[in-house]
Amino acid sequence: MKKRILWLLVLVFVLSLVLTLTVAAVEKPLKIGYSMPAATAGYMARAIYWAKKGMADWQAKDKTIEFLYVNAENVTKQANDIEDLITKGIDALIVWPYDASVTSVIEIAYKAGIYVVVMDRGTSKVVYDVYLSNDDEGYTRKGSEWLAKQLDYKGNIVLIEGIPCPINTTRTETIKATIAQYPGMKILDSQPGEWRKDKALAIMENYLQKYTKIDAVYTADDDMMLGALQAYKESGREDIKYFLGGACDKNVIKMIMDGSEPLVQANVTYPPDQCATVVGVAVLGARGKVYEGFYQKKLPTRIILAAELVTKENAAAYYFPDEP
Repeated sequence: MKKRILWLLVLVFVLSLVLTLTVAAVEKPLKIGYSMPAATAGYMARAIYWAKKGMADWQAKDKTIEFLYVNAENVTKQANDIEDLITKGIDALIVWPYDASVTSVIEIAYKAGIYVVVMDRGTSKVVYDVYLSNDDEGYTRKGSEWLAKQLDYKGNIVLIEGIPCPINTTRTETIKATIAQYPGMKILDSQPGEWRKDKALAIMENYLQKYTKIDAVYTADDDMMLGALQAYKESGREDIKYFLGGACDKNVIKMIMDGSEPLVQANVTYPPDQCATVVGVAVLGARGKVYEGFYQKKLPTRIILAAELVTKENAAAYYFPDEP
């Protein structure tokens, strides 16, 4: 009888221990707000694709996470969206700023103790726990150095920028500094294309009327490069040797892979899957965790993803046919 009672006590203890461990293993529920600009350009459509994939992947393995996802067509709507997310009691906020003018509303979330992760275009001051982005300096430097080498370090270049924001400033300053190293090279002009194909097409039409000799065109992304290339093709001119964009649009990578467009021979990575990566950063940070094997108590304040030069030799590794 005593043995039976003892075994029952042991069984109760074991079951209690299992229950305790099971409860401990259940993560604290999280509500995460995610705010991005609307898909007004091809790159942003790809970024949104990866953001949604990142959220879906996390929810598939952790049912305690709720995501509140919003897109904004302008900066005013994004500011209103973020304020609304704050009122809904979010634990973490992921933001791809429309531009730096949303800094003040992001600061409200940050000061309220919400774990804030900012991406890409950045803020005018540090109002976040983590800033995650691609390497804008490396992105532009690797591309412009490749272009200079292809031109044998001499020739005329025109630039088409993005929109005024910290990353655009970094990119523009980097290419100007790179080209300035080569006395035989000259930047004829630089205008903002706002990341838009149609805007870049119009700028390129103007460049073609204004300048009689252009050796290469550098644009801040592939959407604008495709617009500039279209304008050149329609002009009937034959002086331009290279068009270089960036961010690995699948159609551009396909051109490089199969050699179908001799004017487009390289690209530089600026992976939109940062929008999936950032979801994991927000989840870990909001729960006070870090990556396995990371000895520090908190995640880094800045996470910068590497930029890689893409040519025919390695283009297949950067081709994602399922992207928009």
